[in-house]
Amino acid sequence: MAVPGRGWMLVAGFILSLQGVGAQKVQVDLELEAFPKEHVDLRCQFIDGGGKTKLTQVSWIWEPVDGQRDNIAVFHPVYGQSFPNLSFKDRVIFLNNSLNFPSIRISNLRMSDAGRYTCEYATYPSGNEQGTTTLIMLAEPRNSANALTVQTGTKPVVVAQCEAADGKPAASIKWLASVGGEHSTSTTNGPDGTVTVRSQYRLVPTPSDDGREITCMVEQRTQDRPWVRVLKLSVEYPPSAAIEGFDHNWYVGRSDAALVCLVNANPPPTTITWTSASGPLPDTVVVDGNRLLVRKVDDAVNTTFFCEVKNKHGTDRQQITTFVIEERKSIPGPSSGAVIGGILGSLALIFIIIATVFFLRKRQADAGGPPKHKPPPPVKVKAGSSTEMLNKPSEPPTATEMAPLSPEEVYYEPTGGEPITNMDEENSGALNGANTRLSHSGADSRYDMNSANHEAVNIGRGESFVSPAMYV
Repeated sequence: MAVPGRGWMLVAGFILSLQGVGAQKVQVDLELEAFPKEHVDLRCQFIDGGGKTKLTQVSWIWEPVDGQRDNIAVFHPVYGQSFPNLSFKDRVIFLNNSLNFPSIRISNLRMSDAGRYTCEYATYPSGNEQGTTTLIMLAEPRNSANALTVQTGTKPVVVAQCEAADGKPAASIKWLASVGGEHSTSTTNGPDGTVTVRSQYRLVPTPSDDGREITCMVEQRTQDRPWVRVLKLSVEYPPSAAIEGFDHNWYVGRSDAALVCLVNANPPPTTITWTSASGPLPDTVVVDGNRLLVRKVDDAVNTTFFCEVKNKHGTDRQQITTFVIEERKSIPGPSSGAVIGGILGSLALIFIIIATVFFLRKRQADAGGPPKHKPPPPVKVKAGSSTEMLNKPSEPPTATEMAPLSPEEVYYEPTGGEPITNMDEENSGALNGANTRLSHSGADSRYDMNSANHEAVNIGRGESFVSPAMYV
């Protein structure tokens, strides 16, 4: 009778034994990168956890593509080393003459060496053990860019192209341009795994596009920074001409007259020809390239001149008619009167500004300072006098006859520099500042206030005025 618990223990022991066998493995680099013409070391080491595995032989197997396996290096402790693949002849060596460390070195690498490299052991009793390293071959692309010479037209054409040849991995190409247009990119795979990337920039060329800049930028894994090339577009177009130099002041005897034929063309014009509507050029005219020099103005240059320019794309012809006058025209210059007037006007404006600033500052200073007049002294009142007159409401002054006054009862206005003030709440009808006078004629004394010539003014207490003469 089987014991259920014992059976489960046997199964568990078998699983653990399988795990112990699985612990025996080959240590390798999972992935390596290398460049052509360099070398690479493929490391391999056998790890025996229990020390009971017997190593018989080790082989390095190259897999360039799926399904293809080629032995490139074999090591046997008795029979030694072997390199069966001719494509690796004299390029592969074992770094150690040992089964435990059968690392190899591949020199003078080629792009076609990329692939998987498996370090495989023949062991007893577990059988074959292996570890695989993927070798990635990198190639820096050969970058180039150039602008194409094109002619103006109405359809898009290729004006620039950029190429990243034989790179691995494939490069990316970008365009930086201020001109309107578009680009297209294509790739071509090489037999050794490299990739060539080409990009073309197209636009409808115009004369204004000639000389403008466009930039090609290539980015790729092997480059520390993007590769950049600035190109200048080359757009060819027919010539266009214009004649300058005639100032409508060609007077008889002038010796510094000239005409200039200005040309815009790409390529530059091959010929520039000056002709005259009246036939051959006058004897007083000299042609110097695009310049027509007049040594002495006379009636012979009173004609029409033609300038004709040519390049390989076309011809342009312009004309100008010159008129000869008898006497030189005076060219008016700036009037001296206007200049002087402008200067005086500027000075007057400056003076007004200074005076305005001064006035405003003085006004501000006056408004903020203490009063500049002294308050008037009070009117003297005779001792024992009644204050009835002070409290009596003010009435308009009238001319009345009054009894004669004794000299000691008459008070005169002070003649000092300060005005006299009345202490009444309201004045008695005399005008502020009025000229009040007393006249004596014989025994009759009349008090004349000149009220017919003045209006009565009410002045409140505290205000300054001239008090009329009063009696008690």
